[in-house]
Amino acid sequence: MNRIEQRFLKLRQEGKKAFIPYVMAGDPDLKKTEEVVRLFEECGADIVELGVPFTDPLADGPVIQAASERALREGVTLKKVLALVRRVRRSVSLPVVLMTYFNPVFKLGVEAFVTEAAEAGVDGVIIPDLPPDEADEVITVSKRHSVATVFLLAPTSTDDRIALVAEKSEGFIYYVSITGITGSELKGLRQMRSMIKRIRNFTDKPIAVGFGVKRPEEARGVAEIADGVIVGSAIVKKLQEEDNTLREYLYSLRKAIDGVV
Repeated sequence: MNRIEQRFLKLRQEGKKAFIPYVMAGDPDLKKTEEVVRLFEECGADIVELGVPFTDPLADGPVIQAASERALREGVTLKKVLALVRRVRRSVSLPVVLMTYFNPVFKLGVEAFVTEAAEAGVDGVIIPDLPPDEADEVITVSKRHSVATVFLLAPTSTDDRIALVAEKSEGFIYYVSITGITGSELKGLRQMRSMIKRIRNFTDKPIAVGFGVKRPEEARGVAEIADGVIVGSAIVKKLQEEDNTLREYLYSLRKAIDGVV
């Protein structure tokens, strides 16, 4: 088991749910990202999701798109993000999942990307524009290096798609709570509960929910249904606002998630 699987196993044994915060690497700069990742660990995060900036982030809403643009203006590249992970690994034990689009991976080369990611200390990858039925090379190489490949499901996913993602995903399954982009408004939990119940008919792998979770009460509601809660746009927005409430906000999310019995 890699660090992601170990963390979810430990949480399951303790009857707890995972808190998975997201930050865009290099926004506003790489030094600040290092500080934020350390803050995530300090505030009780279980896994960190680290965004790789890209010129055409189709799955992302305006908040994360703007963060990506700022990071690109800083000259942040996939190589620099991997170097960041290597530095962070000296003091942070959290599992690290990279969220990147396929183009930077393709340019570097799948073999080179996975090898360098594993050597840097990356534990998993999410590539939202690479569906599992087109990801054989990434999956094969990642398995060889014990890097988890995390695939996405949505409210519109068919049983065939659920079965495929359940088979191909390692570490956890990323359930997109809405049919839209990151940062959209979280809708009612009834459909989410029904969909996650369907997914559990195909697998016992952990299911983490992202897209739309902003407030502690929403995080708690999701934690009652899923195995993990992913919070991204709200964190990125707080970083941009620089209102010094990020620490308090992270603790409030952790407390809300832990409030689930």
